[in-house]
Amino acid sequence: MQDLLDSYDILVKYTKALAVALEERDLNTRLHSDRVVAISQAIGKRCGLTSIELALLELGASFHDIGKIGVPDHILLKPAKLEQDEWQRMKAHSEIGERILRAIDLPGIDQVASAIRHHHEHFNGCGYPDGLMGEAIPLISRIIAVADSYDAMAVTRSYHRPRSHNQIMDILNSEAGAKLDPDIFKYFSALIDTSPFKA
Repeated sequence: MQDLLDSYDILVKYTKALAVALEERDLNTRLHSDRVVAISQAIGKRCGLTSIELALLELGASFHDIGKIGVPDHILLKPAKLEQDEWQRMKAHSEIGERILRAIDLPGIDQVASAIRHHHEHFNGCGYPDGLMGEAIPLISRIIAVADSYDAMAVTRSYHRPRSHNQIMDILNSEAGAKLDPDIFKYFSALIDTSPFKA
């Protein structure tokens, strides 16, 4: 456990420059990651994760979008729907993020890198980059996916206005079992009403 906690401190130091650079390009991404960490941790505790698993979850949630450092500004900051080729480039951020994390040789980093790679997989196998299905998707990724989906719709982004809590929950409920792990969504549903991050 101590090795993992030490790894977290070292990882933060390694990636601080990247995080600052990404924040300078897109502050929304940095703030979004902070909220995803908080929501993911709340879900993880509801799921009964161990302290080690929660530490790995915090790392994965903190840096789930760090790969956007490799996405060109004209795509990352575009205030409109992306063209197909732009969308393919945006989707690559999960693989870029994985490579960034794997470049740091620390205990537990493989699990964190894998979680980052797979946080856009769908429970029904229709996500990316590998089309994983169900429990083949890392648990950390499935938790991050729920937190990420909620927060992405709850705040103003360059390409859409925020939705209300009820609107978001209707959408997520329809995606449970398809895009999202239905069990993780149940845990999330039980806590979001009292969360400071409720839309």
